[in-house]
Amino acid sequence: MTHLVPPSRRHALQTLASLVAAGLLPAAQAQSFPNRTVRLISGATAGSASDIIARAVAEKIQAELGQPVVVENRLGASGTIAVQSVLAAPADGHTVSIYTAAHTVVPLLTKVAYDPLKDISGVIPLAVVPNVLVVAPSKGFKTVQDLVAAAKAKPGSLNYASVGAGTATSMSAEKFRAATGIDAVHVPFKGSPEAINETLAGRVDFFFAPLVSALPMIKAGRLQALAVATQKRSAQLPEVPTLAEAGIAKAEYLFWIGMLVPVKTPREVVNRLHQATLKALGTPEVKERLATQGAEALPLSPEQFDAMIREELVANAAIIKAAGIKID
Repeated sequence: MTHLVPPSRRHALQTLASLVAAGLLPAAQAQSFPNRTVRLISGATAGSASDIIARAVAEKIQAELGQPVVVENRLGASGTIAVQSVLAAPADGHTVSIYTAAHTVVPLLTKVAYDPLKDISGVIPLAVVPNVLVVAPSKGFKTVQDLVAAAKAKPGSLNYASVGAGTATSMSAEKFRAATGIDAVHVPFKGSPEAINETLAGRVDFFFAPLVSALPMIKAGRLQALAVATQKRSAQLPEVPTLAEAGIAKAEYLFWIGMLVPVKTPREVVNRLHQATLKALGTPEVKERLATQGAEALPLSPEQFDAMIREELVANAAIIKAAGIKID
């Protein structure tokens, strides 16, 4: 018996076949993206710089995408639990990871259930939050070179703070030590407030502090800012040089906050997310919110972001090895 296919269905099947043959099916899927709520899954605590920036961006890309965009905080395991939840969801762009530069450190220090290169890829960095090298004015260090000279005069006599091995404050200091060849004692603290207080008191010689945490003390003259650990000067501290400008080459450490998706996400969807987020980052409201965190946008393409991640994984592995940071 011959089964007749209704004309409407036959046309739909022919259209589908032509899309597949032409390789345009992903594009067709992207045109329907998003068709429901987009969830930004963050491993950061509510109220942190990462969370504040993610929510500012979410508010703007919601209007651009035409669907609700919400931020969900899933804490634990240095942000990797949040990443795993994104990887467990369909790779269709509706579940997105908001992670930080820890993405290129944590997998080097402990076993994770995913490959940071093969399983997940970048959409766009949202911002860079600078670390600033600070000392107590009582130490008498006016420049980075003063600090380096003192450390080299008496190896091991100086100490430096961090908020834990493998954190941005620690990696900034270790990259600085590697670039300068100085020997100093690591003193970890539970958080930036404790590290800043000990630096103010002079019991810690130097600290690569998050700019947003140190800025009030710098403005008040209670901390001396010697350099920012970024590629260009901070708009918040335009008079403070970068490490490179201070004569220390290849010592900057970028603490970024970025948007990532499973690697199997269609490129058309990745590009749609990228363009919507890039537009959001250019709005006055998001720029102002970034400024309150001492942060600045880093508008890289998805390909540039992936290249940066690859380079950081290699560089950070070398830093961790040289510093003798314990690997679980």
